[in-house]
Amino acid sequence: MTGRKVVVAGGASGIGRATVTLLRAAGARTCILDLAPEDAGGAPDERIAMDIADESSVQSALDRAAQVMGGLDGLVNTAGIFDPSTISDTDLSLWNRMIAVNLTGTYLLARHAIPLLRKQQSGSIVLLASGVALVPPGPGSAAYVASKGGVLSLGRSLAREAAPKIRVNCVCPGMVDTPMTRTVLHDNDKVRPEIVANYALQRAATAEEIAQAILWLTSSASSYVTGIAMPVDGGRTFH
Repeated sequence: MTGRKVVVAGGASGIGRATVTLLRAAGARTCILDLAPEDAGGAPDERIAMDIADESSVQSALDRAAQVMGGLDGLVNTAGIFDPSTISDTDLSLWNRMIAVNLTGTYLLARHAIPLLRKQQSGSIVLLASGVALVPPGPGSAAYVASKGGVLSLGRSLAREAAPKIRVNCVCPGMVDTPMTRTVLHDNDKVRPEIVANYALQRAATAEEIAQAILWLTSSASSYVTGIAMPVDGGRTFH
């Protein structure tokens, strides 16, 4: 990863923050694009405010990141929102917000990052889909599942379109213990046994465990890998 220039959307917290830490430790230069970038560490010019659901904000942030780093050869998108509501409890505003952030935001990042990556003649895009895009849970999380299923399909389509110079892969996490999932995973600060029972490893992942997979797919160690959906889910999708 030495010398690589990577943007991490959603890099101020959770899986994104763990990914930034690993990328930097491996020698990459990173820019964090986030709605609240001041929460992240690093130099001020490596923290750029971005609203992933707003095209002008996404384009401006990516252009600024490429300017700061002197180019761009990696994009990681960990930005996203979650809601466990059933379809009956999912009103149109919730549905639209889930799609806007998780799916449309992924499209906007890819649309404006790919021309920058092509300038480098090589690159890697890693999208955060979800294990529920492979095997939906139930009941609940209807809008979230739909948005992440869209991310997975979009990633596969982009892998063909961006080849051969740019690789595109999806990581599909299971339950990860982050601030976004805390209210679902925990009950009075204790992990809910009915949640982890869905996983062969009988526990949730740490953000760092998901970040390790993202690091591999971003690096040249995975140079012959594109178009995959990698489950990092403690055995949920086969269990």
